[in-house]
Amino acid sequence: MTSRTPCPCGLPEAYEECCGRFHSGTASAPTAERLMRSRYAAFVRQDGAYLLRTWHPRTRPARLDLDPAMRWTGLEILATEEGSAFHSTGTVTFRAAYRGDSLHERSRFERVDGAWVYVDGDFLG
Repeated sequence: MTSRTPCPCGLPEAYEECCGRFHSGTASAPTAERLMRSRYAAFVRQDGAYLLRTWHPRTRPARLDLDPAMRWTGLEILATEEGSAFHSTGTVTFRAAYRGDSLHERSRFERVDGAWVYVDGDFLG
């Protein structure tokens, strides 16, 4: 029996059919936006290995220290530019809410060996 845990990324699918398959490595995010959503879900689930695996080798930190007390409460995609199956780069502007505040960022993504990866981002006001 499959669990019907909702995916934290905000899409209507269950976690296993949505970002869970990206986290487990059985599928790759097909667009920059889906990678962004899966990375948000990885922050929610404290999956540092996935976050590092989907970070561009040029900008990837040596390690990632996630705060276990951090409680992410929602993701809103505000804009996407390029980032489809037909592009090699893309940007996603989003607002990620956490208990007491939110993070507003325009993230840049590139394809490396065919897979979307996070490059970096600009924090917005």
